[in-house]
Amino acid sequence: MLVAMKLISVNVSGPKPIDSVKKLSQTGIFKEPVQATVYIGELGLAGDVQVDQENHGGPDQAVYLYSQEDYDWFAHEYSIDTKPGMFGENLTLSSFGTDTLYIGDRFEIGEVLLELTDPRIPCGTFAARMNDLEFVKKFKQAERPGVYARVLRVGEVQAGTPASYKRGHSDVTILESFRLFYKKSPSKNEIERQLSAPVSCRARAAYEQKLVDLS
Repeated sequence: MLVAMKLISVNVSGPKPIDSVKKLSQTGIFKEPVQATVYIGELGLAGDVQVDQENHGGPDQAVYLYSQEDYDWFAHEYSIDTKPGMFGENLTLSSFGTDTLYIGDRFEIGEVLLELTDPRIPCGTFAARMNDLEFVKKFKQAERPGVYARVLRVGEVQAGTPASYKRGHSDVTILESFRLFYKKSPSKNEIERQLSAPVSCRARAAYEQKLVDLS
């Protein structure tokens, strides 16, 4: 099903200092909206940085997307004054549509074509950015992780650009992948299901190691 939606914000950040994070003294999580046209290449948005490249970024997690609908949920549930870019996403969409999101689904935004790869897993940097040590737990419980994507077609985007969503061929949902990350003892079948989908190289390596550990 093709679902119409809108890109409401394009968000980028240079490296900025952050407190209360042992491993990092700088972060790229403090994204701010820009009104200008921004080029999206295979490794992400021009003018944007991903400081922790061990756990973020790369061609399979080049772009992080979040929806205004999910922001609205957090604003209501936790009385947070949310704004685009607050969760560190590059692109804020008006909605992810009414359908369930699957690994391998695609978003077309202006010239750019994105393919979904992984859910966002919250970390200590995220909690520090929110100035809330409990926010990782809250984000996990909310099960509204947003989604990473690889860039299948590069191009320029700007706030206000129409966007559309198209179902892919995988039957592995973003939420299933999110929940599996926290499962202490996933089964061989659950892991193989993830490997059947076009997940990121980083996730694929982790799942393949889990299979080795099970053997």
